[in-house]
Amino acid sequence: MVVKKPVPVVVWHDLECGSYRADLSLWRELADAYPAGAILDVGAGSGRVTLDLARRGRRVIALDHDPALLAALRQRAAGLDIETVCADARSFQLPDDERLALCIVPMQTIQLLGGAAGRAAFLRRARSQLRSGALLACALVTDLEPFDYATDGGLAPTPEVCRIEGTLYRSQPTRVQEGTDTITIERHRRVGDAAAVEQDLIELDRVSVAQLEREGAALNFHPQPARSIPTTADHAGSEVVMLRV
Repeated sequence: MVVKKPVPVVVWHDLECGSYRADLSLWRELADAYPAGAILDVGAGSGRVTLDLARRGRRVIALDHDPALLAALRQRAAGLDIETVCADARSFQLPDDERLALCIVPMQTIQLLGGAAGRAAFLRRARSQLRSGALLACALVTDLEPFDYATDGGLAPTPEVCRIEGTLYRSQPTRVQEGTDTITIERHRRVGDAAAVEQDLIELDRVSVAQLEREGAALNFHPQPARSIPTTADHAGSEVVMLRV
């Protein structure tokens, strides 16, 4: 029997994102409010939200730029109505030019598109795939508490850990730094007892609810009242911008 080795990008994605559940009730609520047609999950990763909605009987199109994450999603999607699309969110095209009633962008994916120009490119593509009356819902993190583990010592958040086939994987948040245009999030990743530590850096665009609403309105979306996702013990809260076609 051939034993497949864990795929690092999937392990880290599952460890750092997979346990987050505070937003699921909102995505389920929106799915129930827009029952016709497929749901587009942008930045679907290994399927945290896609699988939840598909298990509730919905057809979901999972969009992500990482083929390894989508491969993991497909392995987990047996018997579910899920289609994967590997593409950049700023330039994607859905199969058969499918028109959607709902597009969701969870976990600050909208803040990973390279500033206003990247967001505009995505908004144009999303609007071209949404039918009249459809909704685009984008989660934003706007209030992260800065810290630096190297300076603050024990004030860093609790590390996330898991064990796979006897090997311990550990991801430790070490720094959150606010800049003028970006928010930098740094993690240190360690596998087993290895001395080597992998540094992972994510830069989120700083964008407010009002700013994203203005950007949507400029492209003929109609902003609706934003929704909130509460803070948890392990994750910051989010604001969800709601843009109707």
